[in-house]
This record gives sequence, C-alpha cells and structure tokens, in this order.
Amino acid sequence: MNQIVQIEYLEIEENKEQEELIEKVIKQCFKEEGLLQTNLYIAITLTNPENIRKINKEYRNIDKETDVLSFPMFEKEEITQILIKKTHLVEDVLGDIVISIARVEEQATEYGHSFERELAYMLVHGFYHLMGYDHIEEKDKIIMRPKEEKVLQDLNIARI
Repeated sequence: MNQIVQIEYLEIEENKEQEELIEKVIKQCFKEEGLLQTNLYIAITLTNPENIRKINKEYRNIDKETDVLSFPMFEKEEITQILIKKTHLVEDVLGDIVISIARVEEQATEYGHSFERELAYMLVHGFYHLMGYDHIEEKDKIIMRPKEEKVLQDLNIARI
C-alpha cells in the first residue's frame, strides 16, 4: 500500500503516538471513501496557535487562530472521477490539513473527552473538507456529520 499521509511538525515537538493515531484515522477515511487503491496522500502539518493563525491570515485572509484548516487540491467532481476510475496513477496530494495541537488539547478538555478523540475528529473533519464536503448550510451538514461519525465509530473512538 502506498503512503497515504505525510506528517510535518511546525514549531512543536514530534510525537510518535500522535503519528500512529493520524495514520490509523486517515487510513480508515481512505478505506471508507474508496481511496486506498489510488496514489493520493494527505499532507498534515501539526503546529501551534501562532502558526495556524499566520496560515489562516495568509491563505484565507482571516486574522484569527483556529483549530484545523483544510486546503483541498481537487474539486469534488474531480475526486468523483478518480473514484470512478479506481486509480490515480500519479502520486498526488489530496490536500493539506493543518492542526493546532494546543487547540486540540483545549477543546478535548472543554468538550470533556480524550485528546485522542479530539485529534481524530479534527483529522476526519479536515479529510471530509478535502473531499469537498461542507457544514455551513444545514443541507450540507446532514451529509458531512454522519460520514465523520461513521469513521470514528468504526475506529471505536468515542466522544467520552
């Protein structure tokens, strides 16, 4: 199987446990959406609040810290075509996900669940944005949220 995730650290320490979780979650996302037979991968950057704020300002013109950012490389229709063909011959990035590890820690405490669950949710949430899903409007949210929850349930990663 091809490498489906590439992890970078931006001004935070490396963490092998987090890497194992990331690989497990992204593999399940790929499995769920039929991407395992492609040559696609996701670039994930783990960073701190200051850097995610800079990235958010630079690429989205929003001068605000956030928890996760997703930068897709394909339109939803292009992904559909890749899935129909069941292969993508050239190794290519599906997109980039940037996660603030400090925000993951804060939100896990705030929501009363584990760090593992919050990081897994950020990964799944970011993945589905890369796949072209959104949650701004209710009609879109009712499609995206069940997909996220199914991946987490399949991995036995509970809310609490």
